[in-house]
Amino acid sequence: MRFAYVPIDERPCNTTIIERIIETNNDIEIIMPTPEQLGYKKQPAETDALWRWLLDLEYLDGIVLSTEMLLYGGLIPSRLHDLDEDSIPLFTQRLKQLKRKHPHAKIMASSVIMRTPQYDSADEEPDYYETNGRNIFRRRYLMDKGERIGVSAEEAQELIKIERDLPLEYIKDYETRRTFNVLVNKHVLHLLKDGWLDFLIIPQDDSAEYGYTAEDQKKIIQTITDLNLDEAVHMYPGSDEVGATLITRLYHDKKKIKRKVFIEWSSTLGHTLIPIYEDRPFYETCKRHLRSIGAYEVNNKADADFILYYNVPGEVLQESWDQFEKRDPTYDSFRDMNTFVDCLERDLDLGYRVVIADAAYGNGGDYALIKRLDQRNLLHKITSYKGWNTNANTLGTTLAQGCLADLNRKGAINENIAYHLLDDFLYQAVVRMELTNGLLKELDLTYFDLKDKAPEVNAKRDELLRTYYQKMIPHHYKAIGELCVKSYAPWNRMFEVGLSL
Repeated sequence: MRFAYVPIDERPCNTTIIERIIETNNDIEIIMPTPEQLGYKKQPAETDALWRWLLDLEYLDGIVLSTEMLLYGGLIPSRLHDLDEDSIPLFTQRLKQLKRKHPHAKIMASSVIMRTPQYDSADEEPDYYETNGRNIFRRRYLMDKGERIGVSAEEAQELIKIERDLPLEYIKDYETRRTFNVLVNKHVLHLLKDGWLDFLIIPQDDSAEYGYTAEDQKKIIQTITDLNLDEAVHMYPGSDEVGATLITRLYHDKKKIKRKVFIEWSSTLGHTLIPIYEDRPFYETCKRHLRSIGAYEVNNKADADFILYYNVPGEVLQESWDQFEKRDPTYDSFRDMNTFVDCLERDLDLGYRVVIADAAYGNGGDYALIKRLDQRNLLHKITSYKGWNTNANTLGTTLAQGCLADLNRKGAINENIAYHLLDDFLYQAVVRMELTNGLLKELDLTYFDLKDKAPEVNAKRDELLRTYYQKMIPHHYKAIGELCVKSYAPWNRMFEVGLSL
């Protein structure tokens, strides 16, 4: 199967991780723009050139595309642009041209609801977000909460202060861009209704229970209802996993199959908790991801194509780097990791395929789980391990791996597991903070800007990744043999890492 794929942006999570998943499958060939065609962070891709590339392709069995890349030039440019309604007709014309050229190829798209970060940083936002981001988020959060359930006296005073301090021009600029985002999403819904798109996911990037994203979601849901698309559109937390989800859905549709999944949770309350950066319980997001990817839950392991071992918190959710010195007691008292891994080991011994979504912490894996998997020599027996960034990112890519991996591609599967142990756990949970608190201070760098010192940071990162792999995951390190790791900083900052093995 020959699929064209236009990702949300050029980062490894939307390119390399997708390619690694595809490498575990025998049937799929992915055609993707070069990194140079995809822009760089705030610098938008040349959308005219991207459309020419896409429209020149021949013999496609399916197409996965991102509205953000093909309209704005990328995910970050979609938060910074100065486009208006006049830009939409050309996008529509090109999409229709693409569908006419490939009438038998399904076109599956994603169109993200614009995020509202809860913190001060202009790294991925307009410049004024550097000092006003928190207030922009809290202002609308409190207004929405007040309209829906009311706010406390303390919150009311906070809102008054924010209204006094926050410049009106910043609010106007930000809300103008959000209004356009809603307009684009509504337009894409009409393209789906009219048959120019075959499948649509509207992910919510860094969502919250109240505020701009929640309000925009309501507007889009109303359009979905008005167009009678309630069962055709998939909307849930996430964004960077959406390429994996859509490619897998395309594969399932071409094969005319639906995967059956049995779920094992690591704690009693976990599936009812709301993950960091999301607006609904783990289980609600899981149901939507299963449906979007072309799978469904079963209640009997014997009926399942694979078992999803879902590692979630006990009661309190923390960031991954807090697990070593600030670990909340409920990670131990409200869940039993030994029982969880006992069950996983039995299922492997019985011949079941097992994938692991490690979402107990935000932004990185759980050492309590990984340590036990390593001590029991189980890491080379599973089909997938992932535990990166948000719950939705982890879940979507884990399900994709479970659905697409062919067991005769064991070499690619094992390399993928090593990749995610290095990135998701060793880098995100361990090495990233050690470098930030150590080398970066020595070199007078910041988390968001490595300046011209990236080669020095990369070299130290490579060293630490190898050292901690050998120290913290010793059995797996020994089993995979000599490990050659080369890393880089895709956006010249610490948040994400690119790896070659």
